[in-house]
Amino acid sequence: MDNSKRTLKLTITVLIIMYLIAMFFPFLWIFITSFKTSGEIFGTGAFRFIPDNPTIQNFVKVLVEKGILNAIKTSLIVATSTTVYIVLVATFAAYAISRFHFRGKNVLLGVILAVSMFPQMIIIGPVYNLFLDLGWTNSYAIILPYSTITLPMAVWILVTHFNQIPLALEESAKIDGATPLQTLFKIVFPLAAPGVFTTAIIVFIAAWNEFLLTITINANKAYHTVPVAISFLRTQFEILWGEVAAATTIVTIPTLLIVLFFQKQIVSGLTSGGVKE
Repeated sequence: MDNSKRTLKLTITVLIIMYLIAMFFPFLWIFITSFKTSGEIFGTGAFRFIPDNPTIQNFVKVLVEKGILNAIKTSLIVATSTTVYIVLVATFAAYAISRFHFRGKNVLLGVILAVSMFPQMIIIGPVYNLFLDLGWTNSYAIILPYSTITLPMAVWILVTHFNQIPLALEESAKIDGATPLQTLFKIVFPLAAPGVFTTAIIVFIAAWNEFLLTITINANKAYHTVPVAISFLRTQFEILWGEVAAATTIVTIPTLLIVLFFQKQIVSGLTSGGVKE
């Protein structure tokens, strides 16, 4: 019995290690490729882990010549603005859904979830025509259609967390003379902080990685976000894989740091609303 348990434990451990290696290997390979010259990327040394002649020229080119820093600035503006307004809108929407009793609440939640499943190709045409008529193309107004991919998820996460907060706390605040907004921002909002924090991080990462809406609506290079800027690292006849790898390494740093520094808060926010008391 003990041998079978040890065998099972060893098998599970090996499978987990293999899974982690498979997940981590692409990031490691991109990092290694960013230090290779074009000759090594396509030549006989293409599969070497340690480049024969490591170089930082790929980083220099994307930072100095290709304008990746401007794309990072644009992505930071867009992702941060999207996070702030989505969290604010989702907070009010989720609080109303959680606290108010009305007919069709479950249907509304289902509709919100269904909206998040719409393929972007379906909505990109109408959104582009609307932005063209309003003169909002090539601007930071791109944050508005980002709600189609981030707001439904944010509402669902926050509804779960608001449902875990005892209604008695709000009733006590009302007796003490607190207004509905004071109750929301001074009592409910702090208690739901793990969920709000997790929602903000997920929305930020989703906005940071968005590609299709930006490349369609913002054709001007000055408003290209990071994924779009990386997609243009090519010539007429080839893709500049060394520069792509260097740019990918650079732009992954912000999201990687966010996940590493706030991993406990992310896990707490995802699990704290999962148990019904």
